[in-house]
Amino acid sequence: MRDVQNEPDLRRIPLRKVGVTGLRYPIDVLDKANGMQTTTGTADLFVNLPRHFKGTHMSRFVEIFHAYRKDLSMKRFLAMLEEVRRRLDAERAFASVKFPFFIEKTAPVSGQPGLMCYDCGYEGEVFLRDPENGGGISRVFTVSVEVPVTTVCPCSKAISRHGAHNQRGRVRVRVRNTGFFWIEDIISFVESCASCGLYSVLKRKDEKFVTEHAYENPRFAEDLVREVYAGLKNAVSLSPPLCEKPFLWFSVEAENEESIHRHNAYAYAEYTSP
Repeated sequence: MRDVQNEPDLRRIPLRKVGVTGLRYPIDVLDKANGMQTTTGTADLFVNLPRHFKGTHMSRFVEIFHAYRKDLSMKRFLAMLEEVRRRLDAERAFASVKFPFFIEKTAPVSGQPGLMCYDCGYEGEVFLRDPENGGGISRVFTVSVEVPVTTVCPCSKAISRHGAHNQRGRVRVRVRNTGFFWIEDIISFVESCASCGLYSVLKRKDEKFVTEHAYENPRFAEDLVREVYAGLKNAVSLSPPLCEKPFLWFSVEAENEESIHRHNAYAYAEYTSP
């Protein structure tokens, strides 16, 4: 049959990205406690389109993603991207997938179990370094994790006769690495940097513990970003270490949904390995 996508385009305008967006699919990701976890991913998949092609073959993106859906570990994710690039005859392939990640977390005193949901994602790019001369392949892979936390205001605590205002906050971490690490370890570390982590199930004795623990560990948004930044920069030397190899790049942002202000409080930092 006629292949319109492969026909020449007389406008000769190259496109940076073509592909599919919003592909919702069941996927399996690595789970530290259970081996694998089945969740629902929302994926965007792209390649570049040279100026002499009219279009790309959209169905191939879905075919390839379907084949890799049962294991979207870092290596498999990048292998999927390389297959997308190769099968669509492109110089570059890009992908992102967002998914809810569930961890069973026990209350700090009663030990009551409950599930916590964290919004996570993968982003990747595979490209030819020197396409004109058949250069080698470069690969970039980034993991993003959003961790909900509790923060207590240090200023409010210092100036108030009774108590201090506190609020729920969000810490968003994006890390880039070539070694292995667990999403769960990143989450636990971020929670340890906050005034307190969140829980889905709390009995009264647990509420007492988390309230007092948070009050004893006040954090500005700025404090939170700096604490997480310092740990990620020294991730290999922590006990236990967060990853096998140092992070090549990362960003940290914290946003507090202020309980006594109409606005939110925000801080951001990023690091690139020298």
